Amino acid sequence: MIEVKKKDRETSESLIRRFSRRVQQSGVLVQARRSRFRKEEKSKRQVREGAMYKAKVKKMVDKLKKMGKFDDENFKNVKKKLIK
Repeated sequence: MIEVKKKDRETSESLIRRFSRRVQQSGVLVQARRSRFRKEEKSKRQVREGAMYKAKVKKMVDKLKKMGKFDDENFKNVKKKLIK
């Protein structure tokens, strides 16, 4: 945490200038910008489960397409069945 105390006979403008210089030197803003859009990486288990889920959905969709019963409603039902 960065603290700056006002000195005797110091203007508020110079206090703000000194504070902003301290913030820049500390690197707090650089870290905040770097981590702003960072996403948490998925674990191996999560990646594996996601791939297995996608494979199951693709298999069911292919099956429905071959039978000629594929539409948005059936697609939603397939996803609901696999989630349970």
